[in-house]
Amino acid sequence: MPDKELDEDKRRFLVAAASVAGGVAGGVVAVYPFAASMLPSERARAAGAPVEADVSKLQPGERMIVEWQGKPVWIVRRTPEMIASIPKMDAQVADPKLEVQQQPDYAKNENRSIKPEYLVLVGICTHLGCSPQFKPKEAGGGEMGGAWQGGFYCPCHGSKFDLAGRVFKGAPAPINLPVPKHMYLSNTTILIGEDKKGA
Repeated sequence: MPDKELDEDKRRFLVAAASVAGGVAGGVVAVYPFAASMLPSERARAAGAPVEADVSKLQPGERMIVEWQGKPVWIVRRTPEMIASIPKMDAQVADPKLEVQQQPDYAKNENRSIKPEYLVLVGICTHLGCSPQFKPKEAGGGEMGGAWQGGFYCPCHGSKFDLAGRVFKGAPAPINLPVPKHMYLSNTTILIGEDKKGA
């Protein structure tokens, strides 16, 4: 008889433990889709959800690439020498005064940026959609020639852009590289795809 009671107690305990475990697991299963639905989907991110870029490890003179709306977005940390070269290119670029609206108003300045040190551009050539190469100034002129101050070169059709993304005169590309909406969340984090207006 005591063994039977012991078995009954054991059975009740196991049933109760299984019920509790099943309830917890069921709760997790029920909550997960709800919680997951609050995160932006891959499609939403590709369609334009903002993306954060951590530039803390980006060294002066380097470029990093992040993806936003399925496009490459370049972030270049310009050196003081690179920044100083931009106004020297005014006579060689097609739109030195930025009359074609290829940047938000807060980037309609000499450097086409919020902070002179960081350039943010959509890395797609405005000619036929190729992806230009980052070509910093090279010692001795290099393959770009002695007058090259640094910038971007599209080898497909020869378009050149300066270190502010402005297109050179005579290039097949008709307009400057676009500056996407962006803002700084901190000194080292840039949010691409959204600005102060949240639009």
